[in-house]
Amino acid sequence: MTSRNRPDTGLNSPAPRRRTVVKAAAAGAVLAAPLAGALPALAATETPAFLHGIASGDPLPDGILLWTRVTPIAEATPGSGLGADVTVSWTVATDKAFTHIVATGSTTATAASDHTVKADIRGLAPATDYWFRFSASGVDSPAGRARTAPAADAAVANLRFGVVSCANWEAGYFAAYRHLAVRGDLDAWLHLGDYIYEYPAGEYGTRGTSVRAHAPAHEITTLADYRIRHGRYKTDPDLQALHAAAPVVAIWDDHEIANDSWSGGAENHTEGAEGTWAARQAAAKQAYFEWMPVRPAVAGTTYRRLRFGKLADLSLLDLRSFRSQQVGLGNGDVDDPDRTLTGRAQLDWLKAGLKSSDTTWRLVGNSVMISPFAIGSLSAELLKPLAKLLGLPQEGLAINTDQWDGYTDDRREVLAHLRANAIRNTVFLTGDIHMAWANDVPVNAGTYPLSASAATEFVVTSVTSDNLDDLVKVPEGTVSALASPLIRAANRHVHWVDTDRHGYGVLDITAERAQMDYYVLADRTKADTRASWSRSYRTRSGTQKVERTYDPV
Repeated sequence: MTSRNRPDTGLNSPAPRRRTVVKAAAAGAVLAAPLAGALPALAATETPAFLHGIASGDPLPDGILLWTRVTPIAEATPGSGLGADVTVSWTVATDKAFTHIVATGSTTATAASDHTVKADIRGLAPATDYWFRFSASGVDSPAGRARTAPAADAAVANLRFGVVSCANWEAGYFAAYRHLAVRGDLDAWLHLGDYIYEYPAGEYGTRGTSVRAHAPAHEITTLADYRIRHGRYKTDPDLQALHAAAPVVAIWDDHEIANDSWSGGAENHTEGAEGTWAARQAAAKQAYFEWMPVRPAVAGTTYRRLRFGKLADLSLLDLRSFRSQQVGLGNGDVDDPDRTLTGRAQLDWLKAGLKSSDTTWRLVGNSVMISPFAIGSLSAELLKPLAKLLGLPQEGLAINTDQWDGYTDDRREVLAHLRANAIRNTVFLTGDIHMAWANDVPVNAGTYPLSASAATEFVVTSVTSDNLDDLVKVPEGTVSALASPLIRAANRHVHWVDTDRHGYGVLDITAERAQMDYYVLADRTKADTRASWSRSYRTRSGTQKVERTYDPV
């Protein structure tokens, strides 16, 4: 492993319901933004350009998936369908100067794939840093660093992953990505969903102000729309920097398609007026796989498994493609064994992988929280904004049916499987809820801590998307100081929750423990904002429980 450097120096998909969203004050200006703003202008020479950066992903012991998008002419903007075919070559080397080249190749970028390019490089050495770049018509892309995974049978001293989720373009700058990029010590970074958002300009929480303009300005529903939105995101310099610094391992949640999506539709989709759900879902997925360095193991989904030596394997879930429709709160159907979050095939795949794993740690990339979350004991003044963020009725009920709470039979089956087979050291890594949490995952939440804990869960907060203090427009930390003790009192398996801050996590794993260090941003609306360490929690091998530790790794 490379040497480790100390960093410089924490709710259902909380998108609000379509008819109760927070309107941004600058919506009118955003709506007027031209689609051409989705990328910088090409030079007058009209030579190809790599305006959307480069990326790597899904590291294997012998390979890495490389990605870029080439803009052959100025008019060939994302989603335009314009631009001739162009030959794009790639070079992989063991040094940044590209004096020791180990792989080369080329392919043709076409309008049919929105001029995106993927290269699945194999034959590389395990646990090794590589540098890569692309070229087209004599123009080179920036260079990026990729790292292969350790060999499957390798004894690995430690692994370190950045962990992020929920990045709303309009709500702020992606400084969290920049702070992860400059660390220089990541084996990879995990994006746990909501990489993009589908909403129109001004119709998603931003404390009442859009910091920067979406493209396109309208809600995205077509293939061209999704391509434009992905293209807009990929112009962010901090996101480009992180993609160039380390490989990403990504799954989707709902907003890559539409809010509260399920196998047959979504809360934020009107059949007919917005086309058919089948067409919209297919368009969103096509654009996602074009624009993300993701290697699907099962066509059309993001569930797959990666291994990092004998230390850890990582099971990545797709909790949108196969799920049953969400039910209303207080509905006993949440316990219906015929309803599913994962789908039968994926649940069997997850259980089999957890049981057969011979690694020290079993990590699960999980887009919605698996730990139970009861809010019935909250006071009325706190329940109202919390319910709004969750998308719950403001009268307040005990579960959030978009999370595993709404699919309790699947959860019981997973947790019973862990207990029955004495499967230890399972850690769920979760996004979606725009809060930071450190949880035990109890077999029976109602009797916890007398009942056993089957696993642990680290939940990261949002990169920029609104959390509780943003929704009620109070100073950061105000709500968390009041809500956190009440949430913990009603949920004794929750060791910590921060409802108010934006940031990211750094997961460090050794044979003895898995530790999540939580970092928070000073001000998401400032591109140069600082990040600072907030808290750290770990689970020691064999315990299935979370404990606080008082220093970051």
